[in-house]
Amino acid sequence: MNNYGYDYRQSQYGTAAPSAEMRAEVMRNTYMLLALSLIPTAIGALFGINMSFMFLRASPIMGSLLLMGGMYFMMFMVQKNRNSFAGVVWLMGFTLIMGVLLGPLLQFALRIPNGSQMIMLAAIMTSAIFFAMSAIGYATKREMPFLANFLAIGGIVLMIAVVASIFMHTPMLYLVICGGFVIFSSLMILWQVNQIANGGETNYISATLSLYVSLYNLFTSLLQIIIALSGNDRR
Repeated sequence: MNNYGYDYRQSQYGTAAPSAEMRAEVMRNTYMLLALSLIPTAIGALFGINMSFMFLRASPIMGSLLLMGGMYFMMFMVQKNRNSFAGVVWLMGFTLIMGVLLGPLLQFALRIPNGSQMIMLAAIMTSAIFFAMSAIGYATKREMPFLANFLAIGGIVLMIAVVASIFMHTPMLYLVICGGFVIFSSLMILWQVNQIANGGETNYISATLSLYVSLYNLFTSLLQIIIALSGNDRR
């Protein structure tokens, strides 16, 4: 190890990999911040359950596009400030808003029979997938460039499908998108943890944002699939 905390071991990209101590610190900080981010999410969800969201019902297309724009702006601000405490503040604000946006889905789930059990089931499945993918990503001692390429293409396809679903209210397309997000989010968790474990990701704020978005999409997609399979289609 040299004086700057890096191993002389080279990564696949030819640059010195962070030391084991640095990788462990990034992993620890990422999990701690991820756990902390669930607090404003829960607070936001409590507010969201009691909101009307009439603006979305009045203009679903414009409302959805504005919400997507707002979410991407906040994620951009988190990434822009990822090297300072401001990044943590933006991340907490982002997770609070995302919690509020859970409102319509949770409202619908709680109005149907066994809705609370469905929410619990989705949460348990999300936790199980997260820990399984994290374990695999951590245990895999090699980086996964092939998976990064797959995720990049898959992300573009999913975003196009999401935009299309705003204009095309097709239940089958909606379920396909939810299924796609379950697979995409699961693989994203695996890839992100693997990146941290192998030194490909050294910023815990960026890593937390990626894992949080994956967890959020995984939970909401699973819940919507469970609701649909129960015979209660939101569409």
